[in-house]
Amino acid sequence: MSIHTLKRRKLDHSLQNVDIDEEAESEYESSVLGSDPEIITASENSSMKDATFQKAAHLRKTSRSWTKPMPTKDMYTSDMFQIQLGELLAEVHPNYEKITVRVEKTLRRLKQIIENIPARDPQPIYKAAKSLQDDTGIAIAWPDSGPTPDLQYSVAFAKPDDINVVGSFVLKTSVKHEEPLVIDMAVTMPSSLFQDKDYLNYRYFHKRAYYLACIASSINAVTDFKVHVQYQYQNDSPLQPVLLISPVPNGGEDDFSSSKCRIRIILAINSVVFEIERTLPWKNSIRSKSSDNSSTSLPLLTPVYNATLRAESSIASYLKLLHGTKAKAGGFSAACVLGNVWLRQRGFGTGLWKGGFGGFELESTIALLLQSGGPKGRPLLSGGYSSSQMFKAFLQFLTSLDLTKTPLILGGGNSYDKKAFKTNVPVLFDTIRGLNILYKMSSWSYKKLRHEARNTLELLNSTLPDRFVPTFISKVDDALYEYDTVILLPVATSLRPKGHTVNATDRLLHHCTKLYTVLSTGLGDRVRLIYPKALAFPPWTIKLSSPELADMQDIEIGILVNPNEAGRAVDRGPPAEDKMAAVAFQKFWGERAELRRFQDGSILESLTWTETGQSRSILQQTVLYIINRHFDVEAAKILQFIADDFDNLLPDSRASITTPLAIFRPSMEAFGALAKHIRELEGLPLQIRQISASCADLCYSSIIPSAQKGTHGHEQPMEITVQFEGSNRWPEDITAIQTTKIAFSLKLGELLEEAIPGLITRLGLENQSPSQNLLNASFLDILPPNQAAFRLRIHHELELSLLSRRLQDKSLDAHSRETAASAIAAHKRTFVHLPAHTQAITTLCTRFPALSPSIRLLKHWCASHLLLGHMSDPLIELLAVHTFTTPYPYTPSGSVRIAFLRTLAFIAHWDWRAEPLLVSLGTAMPPTEVDAITTRFDAWRQIDPALNRVALFAASSLDPSGIVWTERSPSKLVAARFANLAQAACALVKEQGRALDARALFVSSLADYDFVVHMHPKVLGRVEKKAKPVFKNLPVEEGDRALVGYDPVQWFVEELERVYGANVVFFYNKSVKDVVAGLWSPHVEERAWKVGLGFSSIPKGKREGEGGGAVVGINKTGILNDIARLGGDMIARIEFKGGS
Repeated sequence: MSIHTLKRRKLDHSLQNVDIDEEAESEYESSVLGSDPEIITASENSSMKDATFQKAAHLRKTSRSWTKPMPTKDMYTSDMFQIQLGELLAEVHPNYEKITVRVEKTLRRLKQIIENIPARDPQPIYKAAKSLQDDTGIAIAWPDSGPTPDLQYSVAFAKPDDINVVGSFVLKTSVKHEEPLVIDMAVTMPSSLFQDKDYLNYRYFHKRAYYLACIASSINAVTDFKVHVQYQYQNDSPLQPVLLISPVPNGGEDDFSSSKCRIRIILAINSVVFEIERTLPWKNSIRSKSSDNSSTSLPLLTPVYNATLRAESSIASYLKLLHGTKAKAGGFSAACVLGNVWLRQRGFGTGLWKGGFGGFELESTIALLLQSGGPKGRPLLSGGYSSSQMFKAFLQFLTSLDLTKTPLILGGGNSYDKKAFKTNVPVLFDTIRGLNILYKMSSWSYKKLRHEARNTLELLNSTLPDRFVPTFISKVDDALYEYDTVILLPVATSLRPKGHTVNATDRLLHHCTKLYTVLSTGLGDRVRLIYPKALAFPPWTIKLSSPELADMQDIEIGILVNPNEAGRAVDRGPPAEDKMAAVAFQKFWGERAELRRFQDGSILESLTWTETGQSRSILQQTVLYIINRHFDVEAAKILQFIADDFDNLLPDSRASITTPLAIFRPSMEAFGALAKHIRELEGLPLQIRQISASCADLCYSSIIPSAQKGTHGHEQPMEITVQFEGSNRWPEDITAIQTTKIAFSLKLGELLEEAIPGLITRLGLENQSPSQNLLNASFLDILPPNQAAFRLRIHHELELSLLSRRLQDKSLDAHSRETAASAIAAHKRTFVHLPAHTQAITTLCTRFPALSPSIRLLKHWCASHLLLGHMSDPLIELLAVHTFTTPYPYTPSGSVRIAFLRTLAFIAHWDWRAEPLLVSLGTAMPPTEVDAITTRFDAWRQIDPALNRVALFAASSLDPSGIVWTERSPSKLVAARFANLAQAACALVKEQGRALDARALFVSSLADYDFVVHMHPKVLGRVEKKAKPVFKNLPVEEGDRALVGYDPVQWFVEELERVYGANVVFFYNKSVKDVVAGLWSPHVEERAWKVGLGFSSIPKGKREGEGGGAVVGINKTGILNDIARLGGDMIARIEFKGGS
């Protein structure tokens, strides 16, 4: 790969009059990527496609080819991580040279137009505003409903003091993404326009709005300057309208559309215009003349008002701070780029509705912490940190200190008492500039920021092999994947302001604050995070003073639940003795609160919830009650729970929500009772060493629990394994051991029938063909009365030793040794790996409440798309477990929906041809084990490059070989279809968004198959559902127990695969079993005729040219007729392309 050093050049300083010291000026010339010169490399044609950074796989693959490690100062990361960081930094780094060339003329022209705007003499504000609008037709974007005629102060326009390009473009810390890059041009209004008390009662913001309208009218009036001028709210704040300049693609000199940028004209004032003491957070700058409407008006957020004014006074000061920091700290710029990528991937931005923490807040925080914040005023961060160290230190800062409880005061300015900051929002106060940098953050956005930082820090401190992609590549801002519960609350008509008033934002923010407060109080420890948000107003025409109310978005509330507490039926409140707390509890909950005595003798206020007769979960009932009580009935009626129908796709879905393991309780209790009976048997030749479960029913992961299978088809037994203690009396011959196991099974069956009245046992034989003489030959079906059936197999570890000895016998021919190798694999899979895997899944399902229903739903999805016959249960379980044990960049799922969707997203993005699946079933796998698995995977890809034997490589902490559950099946064709279906499902989720219908993900088209065999309903063994018993302890209705284990459709498919499997790929729904579909293999469509083709063929002509022979193809009609005869009455009809 050829490496080229990226060329950089500085932006023309004629547009930047900010006073910068010499050290910062020299830094102006240097690269944004820090002090390591080798990091500033990239392919000459590299370009980033979009903000989702879909080149993650490319980053992983190309980084393997680098032979020279990149120099790094980090102590906690690997060379590979540093290589990936270096390529990411180059990838997201905009080409400032090209952008500057393409946008420079427009910037100069704007500067010239603004400097040449004629001055306007002072006039009373109401008169001046009317005159401007009448003369130009340009509306003024007032910060409130606008000035009234009784206001006597004057406004004017004068030439600005400075016009500077500021922000991340100047600092070169911008990040490429799908949205156009924004270049900020700061226009500093002259101090002569303002008076000392203009900071009060919107006077400054009224004058600011008038000044901005004058600029807008002048730009719009220039006929030969073709640009599109719009208003936009800076930081989503109605106090800060700005001008957004977009290109008009006409090919003229002013057309800067090729730069893919937008120019934003923002306003600023000199820092000395208003004293810092007047705009401190605890000062009141909005003073009402009367309190007549105090009962109806909403409380104004004076700290936000003050901070907004102070922020416009500090633009130049912060630009100088950041430039100086960039010059002194080599890793600062790259750390800011990494932080910006990290924030953007998690949906954070500078705007109010993006959390109030974006690039500026990140850069300013790091810069201030490099100067102070530590003990005795020393710097909290070191300027010697590399970029990744500085990024990690920033995350540690976020997680270690809760700024809502302990304000942090930085800088060498005046000292302030922390008690003065009485607020629920975070406080990071810069005393030199008098600004709380986090003033736009709410308590919920700050909590989410800390939540994300804590999760990322946990990932970076882990030993996982891939920490780069979850940290910087994965997109984490889709509510359907991020939150367990998503609520949509349309803003009620009574909450919408009348007319075109920007008070809508303040009212919406107040509404979100109240929602967060009451939901946090009411849900308590049922939830981990509550995050209300709304979409920001888009830019609007300069002909209107504010955006249309139709553009106002509804409130979306994301909730992360605590899965262990979300379904709690009883909430305990304060004790009756605590009068104040008890009264507050009763006031909050109203008639729902009740005084109750508990078993421990305590008398507490309490709440009782139930799901009996309810269509909603306890969490949803709680939310609806809270909204109904603390808002209004209308709000509760229009509230929507988004995509909450995933739980209803499983049998007994209501039980699956709160107690997902309860439906498996009969099966688990039956297994426990049987194991106890077996251990208590007297008369067995040997003592029992171990009894293990070996099936999905006994690890909470079957689609339909055994207790319900009588209504969905023939009853299938639950498989278990019994191991006896060692003894010298066991024969040392494979065939003799199988005979001995049959005798043991017969004896065990006799003793069980004697010990348990009504119990029936049947001996079964399997693997009876001569080619299978090394495999297990018998099993024992156990049919307890009124309980699900079991299939017992006996495990004897001597078998494995004998098979291994046979494999090592060099006197045997290759075929015999291959047969022995297959027998070893089958023995380990049945008697070693499956019991261990079942036990691990059982443990994880009790640890993660949402795991069991998510596994079942994933299996249901595979069955719906006819893939379950090719995918083993353990493989699907590993895929589902992966999103729980390695959930990054998320936290472990607390609901079925996000667990299922995250698993589909993982499958859709998994490059299974080039990457192994690594799943931890307990503690994290050590790096040495991961390296060994990766080496084994690479070896398999070299041995089997065509993926004929192992398509999917799925390794776990219990199976480092990676092929136990995937050898021979699924094939690469099935694996590709599996991935394609997951990609289609994710695309549907993205397309439908909030309107997602979960059932649509489970609809499979049969049009892709060459033929479809429809099975007769009678052969499926379905029976009509009986009415459920009133009492749970009554026995369930039994079907015909003689048909336990009877599965004619599966046997039919197995026979078809044995006969036609080399030429046809069969698919069937292993759960419902109503259809069997098939695809003809491409290599049998047309080929030269020869003896022993291996399939029924028909002539298709001759090859052209000399020596052309006969061409034949598979006899499709004949094979379908054979399939019909083989199926007989089992088949209702056969459909194939071109007929039926």
